[in-house]
Amino acid sequence: MEQEKSIQIITGSANETFVFARRIGEKLREGDILALSGELGSGKTCFTAGLARGLGVSENYQITSPTFTLINEYPAKCKLYHFDVYRLNDYSDMEDLGYDEYFAGHGVVVIEWAEKIIQIIPEAAIFIKFEYIDDEKRKITIKGQQQRLKELCTDMKNGG
Repeated sequence: MEQEKSIQIITGSANETFVFARRIGEKLREGDILALSGELGSGKTCFTAGLARGLGVSENYQITSPTFTLINEYPAKCKLYHFDVYRLNDYSDMEDLGYDEYFAGHGVVVIEWAEKIIQIIPEAAIFIKFEYIDDEKRKITIKGQQQRLKELCTDMKNGG
């Protein structure tokens, strides 16, 4: 099994979170699953919007959290499936959505409130935790397989 690694970054504003996520989105590929967790308002949807733009989702699409629909799909270089599982009781509710088809690798999957369905998230997923530091700053911890994290985060230091 490949070694897991984690990195932490601090963003100083919602815009910095968005820009950081856009750069990651540019490097995502079909089959990537990102499992986001963190308190309400901690930056999960802002981050997802950045990922979407990095993947090439048109500015014509407003990226919103699909709290009531559970999933939004966006066309891009590879399709983006954006789940918000906040309203689910547990992972068994995902069966009705046919989640396994989405997880099968035919696009990029982003899951907000992933901790609610942790039992069904594949081991190879990238886990991203958002924590408040203050009104503007967030600590973002990204965990995943070492090689994939290296690919996603190369050139991120020093403003790159």
